[in-house]
Amino acid sequence: MKHSELKEAALSKPEVKAAYDEMAPEFALLRQMLKARQSAGLSQADVAERMGTKPPAVTRLESSLGNGKHSPSLATLQKYAHAVGYKLQVKLVRS
Repeated sequence: MKHSELKEAALSKPEVKAAYDEMAPEFALLRQMLKARQSAGLSQADVAERMGTKPPAVTRLESSLGNGKHSPSLATLQKYAHAVGYKLQVKLVRS
């Protein structure tokens, strides 16, 4: 079975779909972070050095957004953004 088929089957369950939708903003942020790092031509070790931390911390940061186990602070996200040549923007939108 293909990944897309497994995903479709899982998302057909209302409780799974609700949990997935709740994490959509985190998945979107993670995609943006990875794209920014890759377009800057930086490894996780490069980003860690620029942030003044160790490579495993960047690995945890990037993986934490995809698993929902940890919410990084705004300060950490700002450091990451700066390290990859970006500026972090946070905004509220009406639901």
